[in-house]
Amino acid sequence: MTFLYKPTDYKGVKISATDNEVMTGNVPNSAVSVHLPSELDAGPNNTIVFSMMQLPKKIALERSDELSDRRIIGLSVRGKRFSGLQEPVSLTINITTGRNEVLTPLCVFLNIKEKRFSTDGCETQRQSQSHVTCSCNHLTYFGVLMVSADLSAKDQEVLSYITYIGCGISLTALIIAVLLFITDRKLRGDDSKKIHISLALSLILLNIHFLPSQAVAAMSSTELCLYVAVLLHYSLLASFTWMALEGLHLYLLLVKVFNIYVRRYLLKLSVVGWGLPAVIVSVVVISNKNMYGRTPLDSSRPDSTAVCYITNDKVKMGTTLGLFSMVFIFNVFVFGGIAKWLMGGNFSKQMAASKKNKAKREIFTLLALMVLLGLTWGLIFFSFGHLTTPGIYLFCVLNSLQGFFIFIYFVLSIKKTKVASFKPSSATHSTRL
Repeated sequence: MTFLYKPTDYKGVKISATDNEVMTGNVPNSAVSVHLPSELDAGPNNTIVFSMMQLPKKIALERSDELSDRRIIGLSVRGKRFSGLQEPVSLTINITTGRNEVLTPLCVFLNIKEKRFSTDGCETQRQSQSHVTCSCNHLTYFGVLMVSADLSAKDQEVLSYITYIGCGISLTALIIAVLLFITDRKLRGDDSKKIHISLALSLILLNIHFLPSQAVAAMSSTELCLYVAVLLHYSLLASFTWMALEGLHLYLLLVKVFNIYVRRYLLKLSVVGWGLPAVIVSVVVISNKNMYGRTPLDSSRPDSTAVCYITNDKVKMGTTLGLFSMVFIFNVFVFGGIAKWLMGGNFSKQMAASKKNKAKREIFTLLALMVLLGLTWGLIFFSFGHLTTPGIYLFCVLNSLQGFFIFIYFVLSIKKTKVASFKPSSATHSTRL
């Protein structure tokens, strides 16, 4: 639906529309009401164009599924272009998808050149259960996204404390684990412990570069932010890769019970664990160094807290989510195989022999393996819809303390008595790879 208005004595105008009617002034039960400021200075030689349309489902724009009623409102003045208006354009839009504890409206415009929705120059002002008022300093195509409800300021502060305290505890615990490994000659000869320590080192790098990332982003040094962003990306990818290698090692150790010998086993794992992330990061740097730098934590809110990381959302999703997806799927199958092994015949024999304490330890082992294999990261990467506030708290607690849990698992595995069905070293395998 399109409406053309040619003003004679322009001092601002209000346009209202229902699904079937549009006119200047007020319309009862309007779906959209727009106030254009006098600053537009539209004279008799200009034509104000108002349009309201629904995006077809065939058009797959980024986040188009979040667009309320798939409704787009277009505003323009023929013969003029406007941006940076001192007196903003005001749009009051009816939202049939009601607000709730999970979803809340966000005013956006359609960046036609980049084919995405953006909040630049638009503010979400007044909200009710059925309407939202947007204030924008330019003319273009506008809409309302129904997005995840923002956390309260108190929740954000608490989550920030949880994250930094948890990461600090994990960093300390992982450093202690590395020192224990270095000072014990027997541990240095155990392949399983070497793989645990490699994962610990990648998480140490991740925490070292994550903890100061926000502070560095607030500084003026572009070079320092670039360094932190590159190393943060590399250490995150390395952590995911070593989680997958932990899964591979456990699969060979427990599920593949045949005699297997892998020539230069640890060297091959190290080449993959440290080399694959380096290749991915190098490709990103070579393609465009500006892919790294200051970027908001919430891409839909450019004014939110910034960190030093990947600035391009597509590259961020492609490299981080792409690699983690493969790691997560692989480790889910590994975890399922181990769970079947522990809870199947092995577990029933233990129960038959009244060895309940040992059975409980095996259950604890399963919980520890969930952390070791990085399955807790799936809370945020594979949540259906947006995580609720309790879900975000759970994610922050589990993953900020991942290093601490690995330290506990590492210490307990040192003390654990080796049994025939659970040999922690791959040195006994005899089939070549």
